[in-house]
Amino acid sequence: MAGASLARQHRCWPGVFLLLLLLLACRGGEEGNRPPEPATPGGVIISTVEPSPGGTASRPTEALPTATSAPTPTPTPPAPVAAVVNGQYLFLADYERQVSQLEQALVAQGLDPDTEEGQAQLAERRQQVLDSLIDYLLIEQGAASVGVTLSEAELEAQMEADIAAGGGEAAFEQWLQATGQTRDGYKESLRQAMLSQRVFEAVTAGVSDVAEQVHARHIVLGSEEAGRQVLARLREGADFAALAREQSLDLATKDNGGDLGWFPRGLVAPELENAAFALQPGGISDLILLGDGYHILQVVEREAARPLSPEMQMDLKLAVFERWLAERRDAATIERFVGE
Repeated sequence: MAGASLARQHRCWPGVFLLLLLLLACRGGEEGNRPPEPATPGGVIISTVEPSPGGTASRPTEALPTATSAPTPTPTPPAPVAAVVNGQYLFLADYERQVSQLEQALVAQGLDPDTEEGQAQLAERRQQVLDSLIDYLLIEQGAASVGVTLSEAELEAQMEADIAAGGGEAAFEQWLQATGQTRDGYKESLRQAMLSQRVFEAVTAGVSDVAEQVHARHIVLGSEEAGRQVLARLREGADFAALAREQSLDLATKDNGGDLGWFPRGLVAPELENAAFALQPGGISDLILLGDGYHILQVVEREAARPLSPEMQMDLKLAVFERWLAERRDAATIERFVGE
């Protein structure tokens, strides 16, 4: 769509969406009896322990006590696997359990699995589950490289705090029974959530609350010819905001004269970012091809150190973290045995 503008460089972290759905599926109407869910910056929680025949994690592999390194698998996996990431197993039982919980949540929200559209959505979500599980293994494997550790004592302390906050031991046991989970399974999920959060914080520690920013407008045209015509009018002195209202295909911004507001480096498509930060206030860019549209930018204002909104700062952190994770994906050896 030609009107699509300023696409975020980082992806939308589908793992966060999936995690929320999985937690919703696990609650089972026992809101008052469950412990608070651990926060995580992006990913479905999985187990890296060997599953029992029933699919419940039961026996930890050897390298997990401090969660600082990936376990070293035996040459032959002890159970069927969904993927192998740098030699570390993602067990099929863990993947199927997450998929099952997600599908139950989607059906409860109105998805019809018997329709063609429903089947397509489920297939897409299964792929996202697998991608998120693989991403978590990459996060776990990268923890040591950013100085992140998690001791057994810290994990036990947080688990005790969660249980107390959820109403005590009896309420916790009731919640486990109601949701079909085990104590060991919850502990493993908590370990992974805590480790993910610490890695996220370590990787994004350098993101400041101020940054160089520009305030810009844009006009989006559907063809190079149309873009050249508008650009010629601008160079003859036409009002940028008026032309945006008249000509722009971006329905989200045309009525306010193409105003994009303020943004820092690192959040918009590189083509737009490079053009915007090369301009001084009042300056107008040449045509910028992005997707199937042609953009023209005007910088209205710029500041060398403008405070970031909390939302924008989090967007920057997510972008930084996704770039870190993308580098690990690119360098990883990943074998997939499902979803292809």
